[in-house]
Amino acid sequence: MSSEYSFQTKLLHNRHKFDEATGAVSVPIQHASTFHQKDFDQFGSYDYSRSGNPTREALETAIAELEGGVRGFAFSSGMAAISTAFLLLSKGDHILITEDVYGGTYRMVTSVLNRFGIDYTFVDMTNLHEVALNIKENTKLIYMETPSNPLLKVIDIRGIVKLARANGCLTFVDNTFLTPALQRPLELGVDLVLHSATKFLSGHSDVLAGLAVTKDKELGERLYALQNSFGAVLGVQDAWLVLRGLKTLHVRLEQSSKSAQALAEFLQKHELVKKVYYPGLSDHEGHVVHSYQATGPGAVLSFELNSEEAVQRFVNQVEIPVFAVSLGAVESILSYPAKMSHAAMPREERYKRGITDGLLRLSVGLEAAEDLIADFEQALQAAQPRISL
Repeated sequence: MSSEYSFQTKLLHNRHKFDEATGAVSVPIQHASTFHQKDFDQFGSYDYSRSGNPTREALETAIAELEGGVRGFAFSSGMAAISTAFLLLSKGDHILITEDVYGGTYRMVTSVLNRFGIDYTFVDMTNLHEVALNIKENTKLIYMETPSNPLLKVIDIRGIVKLARANGCLTFVDNTFLTPALQRPLELGVDLVLHSATKFLSGHSDVLAGLAVTKDKELGERLYALQNSFGAVLGVQDAWLVLRGLKTLHVRLEQSSKSAQALAEFLQKHELVKKVYYPGLSDHEGHVVHSYQATGPGAVLSFELNSEEAVQRFVNQVEIPVFAVSLGAVESILSYPAKMSHAAMPREERYKRGITDGLLRLSVGLEAAEDLIADFEQALQAAQPRISL
């Protein structure tokens, strides 16, 4: 019956609605690191918490169901999930990857995977022709972020999947910005979905976590073997916090998305803003494609001011958002990609991708949209160049 529920209801009414043993309506936190085995020859479902834990498993089954996959995995961080997934590759393999990918992913690919003989090419994945031209005989993976971080570029997931299947490649999608509430890549043919659950899924800036979901059982077994080998698993307290955050995901993201739309429209009309990047704007390059594969534009937008100096004046004046690394929380978070999320990317590489020194990224929280707009208006006025008389 639960399979017939809407996504909103599934967040609350699933196999972990209550504990079968006690009736508790909150998933029990099982701190045990090891488990007694009653039989000498046949062990129970759990033996050592690195390999499996009831609390972590509750989160893993929850995210697998929400994404429409067969198996979920909870990692100690988003980068732990991404890095472990990359290790499904072998020496001599080649990756095609979104050009304006998250800075931590860029660092992993360019400074770690390359040491193990795994080659890579960054491409503008909004251009399917360019993707096709860059597929090599040894290309084993096409890695997407859509919308991308921080320019909110939209990739045609179905188009990439067709290219990948024709060339025997796996497809991964970082779905952190939208979550399964707004986009379900596995249903569009993707092989593996990744999340920094630190962001919208948990939603309260109080936990570090990563999640992965596979569509295929065999791929799930391979990923599990890597997770068990490397051991970057999520602790039970953090797993419980993510489970709690999931319960309010729909209402949080719905409210934040409405405010993000209002703020994006305000910024787009403002004379001091050079450009706004947000899939909810009708003139956004990926607006149409996004509307076909997602059910909403999300709560993250980026906008560009004239210079780093203007950014600094704006940041010093704005009051409501916290100025910090990360996104996807109940409070609005303003970030400066050049020195935060994409600090690992050399300046020339950032500029090639359009990540300028005037770019700011905003994750809209649960504050009233009118308060955010008023705050941004006064901060933008302060960001104007000062004229010496």
